[in-house]
Order: sequence, then C-alpha cells, then structure tokens
Amino acid sequence: MAKNNYYNFEPVPNSEKKGVFTLTMIMLGLTFFSASIWAGNTLFDSMTIINFFLLVLIGNMFLALYAAALGYIGAYTGLSTYMLTRFSFGNRGFWLPSLVIGITQIGWFGIGVAIFAVPIHRATGIDLYTLLFVSGVVMISTVYFGLYSIMLLAAIAVPTITILGSYSVVDTMGHFEGILTLKGNSSTEHIDFSIALATVIGSFIGAGTMTADFVRYGKTPKSSVMITFFAFFIGNSLMFFFGAFGDMNGSLSSISDKVISQGIFIPATTILILSVWTTNNHALYSSGLAFSTITGIPNKIMSVISGLVGTLFSLWLYESFLDWLVIISSILPSIGGIIIADFLINRKYYSKINQDHYQPVINWASFIAFFTGVICAYFLPGIMPLNSLIASIMSYVICNSVFNQTTYLKESFDKREAFRQ
Repeated sequence: MAKNNYYNFEPVPNSEKKGVFTLTMIMLGLTFFSASIWAGNTLFDSMTIINFFLLVLIGNMFLALYAAALGYIGAYTGLSTYMLTRFSFGNRGFWLPSLVIGITQIGWFGIGVAIFAVPIHRATGIDLYTLLFVSGVVMISTVYFGLYSIMLLAAIAVPTITILGSYSVVDTMGHFEGILTLKGNSSTEHIDFSIALATVIGSFIGAGTMTADFVRYGKTPKSSVMITFFAFFIGNSLMFFFGAFGDMNGSLSSISDKVISQGIFIPATTILILSVWTTNNHALYSSGLAFSTITGIPNKIMSVISGLVGTLFSLWLYESFLDWLVIISSILPSIGGIIIADFLINRKYYSKINQDHYQPVINWASFIAFFTGVICAYFLPGIMPLNSLIASIMSYVICNSVFNQTTYLKESFDKREAFRQ
C-alpha cells in the first residue's frame, strides 16, 4: 500500500478505484477549460461556419481517440503516465518525458491563472498582479488535498459551467433565432485549416497525454475508455461551441466577458473561476506527480512549487499562448505515441509490474522516436500533432526491432526504495 493516495510507484489498488460518476466528473472537470472557450471564439471569427464545425469535430475526435488510448493503458495497468514512461523510455530515460510533461503542465497552470486574472482586472480595475498572486495561491491550496478536492470541485463546476454557458449562448442568439445570421462570417476565411486544427488539438493535447494520471483510478478499462472519450469529444467540443456562439459579434475574447457585458458579473466570474480552477487542479496534480516521481520529493510539495513557478510566469505565458500551443502540439504527441506503441508491442510485461521484469536503464529506441516525431512535426507539411504522433509511433516500432529491447531487465521495484516517498 502506498504511503499516500498518489501511488507514484505502484498500480492503484482496487480498493481505491472510483465509480463512473466520480471519474466522469474528474474528466469533465479536466476538459471544461476557458482556453478552449477562448480558442473557439478566436477560430470562429477566422473561419467559415462549415469549416468551424468540421474543425471542432475532427480536432476533438483526434483528441478523444488519443486520450482514450492512453486512458485504456492507464486503467489496464493502474499506473500513472510517468510510470508508463519507465516502461517505454527506460528506468532512467523516463526523466525526459516526465520533465517535458511536468513543465508543460506548469505552463498550463500559469496560463490558466492569467486567463482568470486578466478579464477580472479589465472588469473591476483591481491590480492585475494582486489578482495573479491571489488566484494562484488559492488554486494551489486546493490541489494540496489531492484527488478528492479535484473531484469535489469538478462536481460543482461541471453543471454550473454548462448551465451558465448555455444561458449566454441562448441569450446571444436571441433564443436560437440568431442562428440564421451567425454574424455574417459564412464566406470569410482568415486562417489555414491545418493551422486551426493544430490549435484545436494543441489546446488540449497536454491534458490528453496525462490522461492515465486520472483514468488509472477507473474500475475497468472499458468504462474508463468510454468516460475519457466522452469527456474529450463532447466536453471539449462544448467549450469550443460556447466560445463561438456565446458571442456572435466577435469582439469578446471569452464567454466570461460576454456574460459580464450582459451585466451579470457574478455568473461571469463563476464561469471563469470554475473553468480555470478545475483544469488547473488537474495540471498541478499531474506536474507534482511528474516531479515527485523524478526527485522522490512528496507530491504535495512539488505541486506547490509547480504552482508558484506557474504563477510567476503566468502573464508571459498568457501573452505567448499561441506559440505555446505550437510547441506542445509538436512535442507531447510524440510521448503519447511512444507509450501507446510500447504497450501494444510489450503488453505482456505491463502485467508484471511487481515482478522482476523491467525496462533497460535507457531505451534508446524511444529517444530516437521522440526526437523524430518532434522534427517531423516542425518540418513536414500537414498537421503538426498528427505528424508528431504518426512519426513517433512508426519510428519506435522500427527502432525497437533494431535495438531488440523487448526483453526486460531483472530489476525489481523493491530495489528503488530510495525513490519512494
């Protein structure tokens, strides 16, 4: 039994598995995020209506399938993302993907803090840096209590955001009569479809990559896959549509600004707080888990440190939001692709977590595949996340056969007590 409920180095025991409702709230809390609302508003202003619908459906279908695949692996093994990378990248090689994912989640936390603070600053005139600091500290305080606080906050946030977001859409469209005009953008196109698709995928590919951190608590792989697919496809699509149709005049950057403009400050602030807070809790939980697995420092401490760093750089990250999406769209799919490929090739070893079978210290096949995926994402034409995912999977399959690293070395988990909390 683990010394806390994070289970850094072992599978989640059956006694700690969560039911369908709890896991659904946790995953919807992850996908109900203001960044997707903002992206939906921005992209809707730059595309034809038909292309926008195709964009959201294709992008979120990709995200849902990607996250569901990783969710299945997490539920099947009961392991976190970072323990899964020990299998695919090696007993020391896992530091690279864990560090990358941990840093990206710190970045998402910082962006989330700014997404909350900036609109509130504009609406009230409260000092921006005070808002950044206070909101960062408050969000850090809840993740300190672990998965229970994440679930509890999500159970409040999900229905609240759905109700208030739907209200704003209905009000804006004149109780749906406005759908006939749709702000006159039906023939306007200002952004390349592949770039827009990379934005949709990039807006949540980080959350998809860390899916196993939460879905490992699912009781069965089948139910976990269904919940994950629903959360990413339906939940994230809903946020994009809220962003697009919550403001048909195109001048507001988020649904919270729209509700503020309608003169309802408290509901607007509620949407903003809850949509940011829930996803930021997930981001800090995952980043704390990543750095704790690397260093052996308790998760709670690493989550607090991660949150403080994210808060410190929040405004800079917010101003570089689109550049941030491009970076994670090229890097994170490579990691997820390698985890999926290794599981498919070496699945039998994943059931021997407590035996003397384990990966080499460094699996060079994974490193080659990772950098191949990133390079292909940047330099090949097409859609960056898709290029990264396909290239990393193909490279891993080839390199794994060349290096012949399918036989796991005998190194028991019991020999790594120094890394345990």
